[in-house]
Amino acid sequence: QEQLVESGGGSVQAGESLRLSCAASGYDGASYCMAWFRQAPGMEREGVASIDHYDSAVYADSVKGRFTISKDRAKNTLYLQMSSLRSDDTAVYYCAAAAWSWICPPLTRSRYGYWGQGTQVTVSS
Repeated sequence: QEQLVESGGGSVQAGESLRLSCAASGYDGASYCMAWFRQAPGMEREGVASIDHYDSAVYADSVKGRFTISKDRAKNTLYLQMSSLRSDDTAVYYCAAAAWSWICPPLTRSRYGYWGQGTQVTVSS
């Protein structure tokens, strides 16, 4: 059974960095489209970044130049390196996968069928 498990969340000060990880199991997740979403309290879940089979990445405008998505196929793991964190980056971050898709669909929640349980990121100003 396909499973995604996030780790690496925590509490940091504004301007600091944090790296999230998402380990896929049950299928060769890192060979297909994977993505990060986030959801702040009272807000809709929004797409942060995606990366496809060819390692082509797409970012939300709000994180461009600060966040980097990558994956390690040998470890079947997805990463999100977050730098210059701001208070409005505070959210639960979710790993998602458009399983069996080499090319990523748009960063819309309904287009991703597999989800992790989420990891909390809190940025204090």
